Amino acid sequence: MKKIIILSILLSATTAIMAGNPDRIGQAGAAQLNINGWGRSAGWGWASVSSVSGLEAMYSNIGGLAYTPKTEIIFSRTAWLLGSDININTFGFAQNLGGNGVLGFSVMSYDLGDIPITTNDQPDGGIGTYKPRFTNLSAAYSKQFTREISGGVGFKIFSESITNVKAQGLGLDAGIQYITTLRSNPKDKGYNKMKKNDVKFGVSLKNIGPDAAYSGDGLSVKRTDPETDQQATVSQRSASFNLPTLMNISASYDVRLDKNDDTYFHRFTPAFTFTNNAFSANQFTLGAEYGYKKMLQLRAGYGYEKGILDYDTRTNAFTGITGGFTFEVPVSKDSETTFGLDYAYRHSNPFGGSHTFGVRLNIGE
Repeated sequence: MKKIIILSILLSATTAIMAGNPDRIGQAGAAQLNINGWGRSAGWGWASVSSVSGLEAMYSNIGGLAYTPKTEIIFSRTAWLLGSDININTFGFAQNLGGNGVLGFSVMSYDLGDIPITTNDQPDGGIGTYKPRFTNLSAAYSKQFTREISGGVGFKIFSESITNVKAQGLGLDAGIQYITTLRSNPKDKGYNKMKKNDVKFGVSLKNIGPDAAYSGDGLSVKRTDPETDQQATVSQRSASFNLPTLMNISASYDVRLDKNDDTYFHRFTPAFTFTNNAFSANQFTLGAEYGYKKMLQLRAGYGYEKGILDYDTRTNAFTGITGGFTFEVPVSKDSETTFGLDYAYRHSNPFGGSHTFGVRLNIGE
């Protein structure tokens, strides 16, 4: 019955994918909502949607947030498109509430640097600078409904502003994960105990919400009536913009590389995700992760979309290549609390790629 439920979800999502409209590519705003600021999951792109767990699942698939053991705290910093002088700071906190429910919060702050102020009369600047401010605030709740199924929803508030113009909006994310075991019969003599929970599926929706628009004094201009010589302020209306809505359908499989059924040291996880973007090209992501115990993980991914192989037809700066690693150790010999370091790289052309460094603290019992 549970497998029928998850199959129905996947078929429903596939039907929605067919409703995409390529004519809408590039028409959405708030593109920063689709930037992954976490150092672990960014290392293999969207490939981790079915297997991501803990606090970072707030970005990829909120269903995975339910697998936060107790308390998780992460801070990461991203040098976005190296050479553009854009940096992203991301902080998050997740707490297991008991009863299989987890609550998470995160904030992403974009440092775009100082930009010279120019006017029609002074196009070369020299009259000061202004600092754009982009911020995303998110809150999410996820619950493990059964041993196999978890799901959650999250709300986010985004804000964009300069000195005299701003835009704010609200979006909703939702996700579900289904975990099962690839086996014939656990009573068979050849049954491998390490294959438990090795097959994972995930579906996530991001950035569902009302249109937003810019407002502020920066959209007003002063006009002088040539007949009366009187001045008046004319306010212009900004066109509204859609949020960059997308949907992911993902699957992964944990391959145990240990020969001894009683040990679990080496793991290799291939993963695949299809991303349906409402306002950009659809994407296919292949990724893989190698794990040694819970101490070391190495990961890489490739996201393909139409035209990405040619510089002249590519619609974004990224070439699809991603990679990264995690190193995590217990803070003491008998403690369940661990400290981890994460790194992710996303290749781009132009610019020098994007580098994310993160630190995490998992507080155990």
